[in-house]
Amino acid sequence: MIISKHFLFHSQFKYFPRVPFFPRLFCSHNPYINHDVEKVFRIINSSTSSKSLNQSLKSSGVFLSNTLIDGVLKRVRFSHGNPSHAFEFFNYCGNRRGFYHTAFSLDTMLYILGRSRMFDKIWEVLYEMRRKDRSLISPRTVMIVLARVAKVCSVRQTVESFKRFKKLVPEFDTGCFNALLRTLCQEKSMADARNVYHRLKHEFRPNLQTFNILLSGWKSKEEAEGFFKEMREMGVKPDVVSYNCLVEVYSKGRELDKAYKVVEKMRDEDIKPDVITYTSLIGGLGLVGQPDKAKDVLKDMKEYGCYPDVPAYNAVIRNYCIAKRLGEAYSLMDEMVNKGLNPNATTYNLLFRVFFWWNDLPSSWNLYQRMMKTGCLPNTQSCMFLIRLFKRQEKVDMALHLWDDMVEKGFGSYTLVSDVLFDLLCDFGKLLEAEKCFLQMLEKGHKPSQVSFRRIKVLMELTNKHEALQNLLDKMAFFGMHVPKCVDRPTETVDLDSLPVNHTFVTNHGPRRC
Repeated sequence: MIISKHFLFHSQFKYFPRVPFFPRLFCSHNPYINHDVEKVFRIINSSTSSKSLNQSLKSSGVFLSNTLIDGVLKRVRFSHGNPSHAFEFFNYCGNRRGFYHTAFSLDTMLYILGRSRMFDKIWEVLYEMRRKDRSLISPRTVMIVLARVAKVCSVRQTVESFKRFKKLVPEFDTGCFNALLRTLCQEKSMADARNVYHRLKHEFRPNLQTFNILLSGWKSKEEAEGFFKEMREMGVKPDVVSYNCLVEVYSKGRELDKAYKVVEKMRDEDIKPDVITYTSLIGGLGLVGQPDKAKDVLKDMKEYGCYPDVPAYNAVIRNYCIAKRLGEAYSLMDEMVNKGLNPNATTYNLLFRVFFWWNDLPSSWNLYQRMMKTGCLPNTQSCMFLIRLFKRQEKVDMALHLWDDMVEKGFGSYTLVSDVLFDLLCDFGKLLEAEKCFLQMLEKGHKPSQVSFRRIKVLMELTNKHEALQNLLDKMAFFGMHVPKCVDRPTETVDLDSLPVNHTFVTNHGPRRC
């Protein structure tokens, strides 16, 4: 069972930046900062050498503050900018006299390098940071590096990389050990995390966080019970997170009697079940085909002073969607709004999924309009359900409407959606529209896929639009992309079933559904 990455990242490790708090907090709303971030980002991507990059930065007139550098590196990360040039920029800033990077800049740079498998550069940065400001290397840094290593390397190599941090971090302690276990849970498997734990546990002192990491994500009740028992034997007292992990594993295993017994034990030990506890029970009841009883849990939890939140309602709505009782699902959405809770993208995706498999375009379109009207922006999964349905039913106007909304409001993955959109537009010979969408994507700083570009390139060559094609080629070069002349593989598509609606992740309060 793989634990969701984003929330694991933020559940324990936090930044303590050198720069003042308030300017960092509001920097995203500063138009001057945003303008300078975009300016520096374009310099990084358009430079052809280290020398030209340095000269362009010097002549830009932009003051390279910590806030701006954080913003630029974040822009490079999410726009998949040139990693080598970003590394040069990072070094250029770091080599200035009296300048120190923030923890955010360091970790973001390491993430960018790791994504591009530039592991030699990662260790170069870390050893330089040890010399200049060792305090910036934190357990979070350890986790970021190990996560990138674990994606492409073996467990043994990941553990070896972990041991290299002994000479880098200020304190090579349980926090770093927990970062390793967390990484293995995310990038490898729970079994790998278990094996490494038993091999290294005598070198560290496992704490409550250690066991909560190991408890989270097991499908096997035997494994979860084993760690819970070891936790007790080591004198570590379980908290609500620990018990929530047990409730989760029993609920997923459809052993609701045991799950309810754990809840009673929590109350006996004066540990108050929280909304996550009840959400797990709701999910378990859905698995055994009892959506109405799951809905009753929403009422029962209020009697214990625990009030349902959006994820709890989503769990009940999911049960009704599985049972194909969409009337009750819509009623619960209305109930959420009446109680001051706003349905989120996950709520809508539960319904989008049903409409997608029913091939129900009118219902999907009405739901999308309701979503936009209420101010809930679709996420990537929402967009993929819609664009694939538009392509299936050959609705070019609807597809372009969705794209215009994405460009205007900035939601969804341009790369994934554009692959399907360009296929649709090219199928109908809508070359002007495809070119316009392509340019909009580039102007937003998002890199199109090679597959999409090759499709448009072929059509432009067939229609003798050589100037327009050269314009696109020049703009693609901005991302450092090489465009091959032939198509040697089919278009890649996204399996919508591989994008789970009912996410489970770990927070400070245990396993959580969106």
